Amino acid sequence: MSRPHTVFRAFLAACLLAVTAGACGGGRPETLVVLGPWTGPEGDAFEAMLHRLDDGTGQSYTYQGTRSLRETLVAQLEAGDPPDVAILNSIGELTEYARGNLLTPLDRAATARAYPPWAPRLDVNGMRRTYWVPLKVDLKSLVWSKEGRPATDPEWCVGLASQATSGWPGTDWIEDILLHQAGPDVYTEWAVGKLKWRDPRVRRAWKTWAQLLGDRDEKSVDQSLTTSYMGTAGPAKDDGGPRGLLDSSLTPRCTHEHQSAFIRYVYADERVRVDPAAGFLGGRSAYDGAYEVAGDMAAVFSEDPAARALVDRLSSKRARTLWRAGAADGLRPFFPDPTDPQPTDPTGRRIAEILTGKARTLCFDASDVMPPGVRDAFHRAVLQYFRQPSGDRLDELLGHLDTVRTEAAADAGPGRLPESGICAPPGG
Repeated sequence: MSRPHTVFRAFLAACLLAVTAGACGGGRPETLVVLGPWTGPEGDAFEAMLHRLDDGTGQSYTYQGTRSLRETLVAQLEAGDPPDVAILNSIGELTEYARGNLLTPLDRAATARAYPPWAPRLDVNGMRRTYWVPLKVDLKSLVWSKEGRPATDPEWCVGLASQATSGWPGTDWIEDILLHQAGPDVYTEWAVGKLKWRDPRVRRAWKTWAQLLGDRDEKSVDQSLTTSYMGTAGPAKDDGGPRGLLDSSLTPRCTHEHQSAFIRYVYADERVRVDPAAGFLGGRSAYDGAYEVAGDMAAVFSEDPAARALVDRLSSKRARTLWRAGAADGLRPFFPDPTDPQPTDPTGRRIAEILTGKARTLCFDASDVMPPGVRDAFHRAVLQYFRQPSGDRLDELLGHLDTVRTEAAADAGPGRLPESGICAPPGG
């Protein structure tokens, strides 16, 4: 590595040789770098918790928060200067890094808190190991509306802009529909690349999405393509301005939003209703207890044992208690275990009850399971289909996605993500 780790190790070796002479008595541990996705108030709450995790060694930490997480991490890896710990929401990306021997397997303490669907053990080089652990998690199969709005005949809010990842709110729709129409087993086969995009069940999910959204004129389509998932024109911002698709200027005026649990902080000061998405998606009642989820997982990119020890502490009960206590009501995170501290606001409590107990099956976000190249092509296809939702266009897009899927499978390095880890009961 080109970063100061090599110099520090050489310095430490010299200290050990000279310790009887007291030559290194004043040395301090190197500052560990944590790269993560949270900025603004979310980033402040995480960083405050990070700095309170005193392990008695004098270890210090630096947090780097960015909304361009993949681009930042790739640039740091190419420069030979990766963070000690990175927090990612993509199992597909993490699997690639593990296959490339860029991740350090976690210690036993963290492994005990890493369970499916957030952290399935990965087979690499003939060994099954745990390479990441969830820090916070989210429930995705939810529909939001203002209290008092009728649940029937919803007008759907759609905001697809998200800078380099534009399109992901649409992939969430299609994933959720497939999960509830075809069930967790079919969903898993599709997520891990074993099911063709042109499979009739996958095609039906795309068509159902278009039918639910209904006919939209050119102005409405353009608005949705340029409006962020936060309801702002262009990139989502933490500037205190008007936010939320339910309060946006989208036309026609919309009444319901399909979105993950994280959006509750946007509506923290409003009276909103949140319902399981299953009742809106035209699925089978047998799959009503299945929910799509997401997570932010910590992985170690350093050989420094202190980095593995930090991940142990970040996933501990103490860290989760500190994190919840330091975050505003609408920003208090959800954690994967029913014994973890959970949000205390009414909406947050209801979501946590589903996430940790009422759900029968939790399935990790399928696009975040896919290899990054397939996921990115999925994002682009959603944007293209939203603009032109015809059957011929859909066949063309699904055919291209099958080509990308095949190429990704051929390029994959050694290692296997177990299918049994994509969907699992709550609480491991």
